[in-house]
Amino acid sequence: MHKLVKQSTVLLIALSLVLIPLGSQVLAQAEVDEPYPNNALSMTFDLCVMRPISAAATILGSAVFVLSLPFTAISNTIPTASEKLVKDPFHFTVTRPLGTW
Repeated sequence: MHKLVKQSTVLLIALSLVLIPLGSQVLAQAEVDEPYPNNALSMTFDLCVMRPISAAATILGSAVFVLSLPFTAISNTIPTASEKLVKDPFHFTVTRPLGTW
């Protein structure tokens, strides 16, 4: 009896190790088919919450960029600082489709 339980457990674990990765590929494919689920709730949340927060991040990033100009000028990293502190938040606020983040 003990031998049967042990063999059943080994068989169950082996089948699980083989079948679980197959199921994850199906789930991954379902996510690829619809990358941006634009529904009314996500669009409303984006418009009322995410856009004002990202606009504030753009303003804050611009202020930090101006404060960091002396240091970035010394190290010749003004374009990188401009991109990360001003351009990226601006594009996140203005150019992305509504309901995607």
